Amino acid sequence: MKILLLGKNGQVGWELQRALAPLGDLVALDFDSPGPLSADFSKPESLAATVRAVAPDIIVNSAAHTAVDKAESEPDLAQALNAAAPGVLAREAASLGAWLVHYSTDYVFDGSGSAPWLEESPTGPLSVYGRTKLDGENAIRASGARHLILRTSWVYAARGGNFAKTMLRLAKERDQLTVINDQIGAPTGADLLADITAHALRTALQQPSVAGTYHAVAAGETSWHGYARHVIDFARAQGQAIKVAPDAIEPVPTSAFPTPAKRPTNSRMNTSKLRDTFGLTLPVWQTGVTRMLTEVLG
Repeated sequence: MKILLLGKNGQVGWELQRALAPLGDLVALDFDSPGPLSADFSKPESLAATVRAVAPDIIVNSAAHTAVDKAESEPDLAQALNAAAPGVLAREAASLGAWLVHYSTDYVFDGSGSAPWLEESPTGPLSVYGRTKLDGENAIRASGARHLILRTSWVYAARGGNFAKTMLRLAKERDQLTVINDQIGAPTGADLLADITAHALRTALQQPSVAGTYHAVAAGETSWHGYARHVIDFARAQGQAIKVAPDAIEPVPTSAFPTPAKRPTNSRMNTSKLRDTFGLTLPVWQTGVTRMLTEVLG
C-alpha cells in the first residue's frame, strides 16, 4: 500500500505523517520539498507528474490556502490552491483507481441559523476562501475518483500558531481582553482529524461504498469567547502568570472586529454520518484543547 501525503508540514499534515504511517509506505511532500517530485499547489498541473511518478493507492491532500482574509486580495492563488490543484489530484486519482482524501470547511455554508450543518445542507459561501473550497469539493466529485471529503472547522494543533496560544500570550500581557461571542463552533484538533482519517481509510479500503463527504469536528460547541475562557482558566489553574482577571474577558459581537472576509456565525456541524458510518466516538472539544495546552505549557 503506497500513500502520497501532500502538505506534510501543515498542522493536519504533520499529524497525518504519524497517523498514516501504519497503513502503508508513506511518501510525504510539501511545496518546498527537495528533489524531483513537485508539490507546488500554485502550479496545479505539476502535481499530475508527481502523482504519476509515485503511483499511490491513496492520496491525502492536506494542503490549502487557509489565510481567509488574505484570500480576498489574492483570489487567483486561492483558486489554484483550493480548487484547481484538488481537481488535478482527483483526475489523477481517478486514472489510477486511487483513493483521494481531501479536507474542506464549514465556510462552504453561509453561517445562518443555529442548527448544525448536515452534509447535504445547501451551500452558500460568504468569502473567497469558502467559494474556492467549495469549488475544490465539486471538482473532486465531478472527477469520478473514489474520495473522502472531510469538512472540519476551528482547527488547532500544538505545533505552530493557534488561537489558544494567542489568547495565552495576550492574557499574560493585558488587563482586559475582548473576544467574539457570536460565532459558534467546535475547536477541533489536527491530531483528532488525522486519527479520523486513518480510521476512515481502513474502512474505505474494505468498503468502497463509504466514499463521499463527511463532517468531522469534535463534539460540543462554544464561542471564541468560551474557548478563550477555557484556555485562560486552565492556564491559571496550572500556575501560569495570567494578568487578565477572570471577569475582564469581555464578550463582543463579530462587528467589533471587522475583517476583509466575512465569517460564518454558525459553524456547528452534524457529525452523525461520520460516527455512524465509521463507528467513531468523537470527544468533546475541551478534551483535545486541554491535551494541547498541557503539551504547550509543559
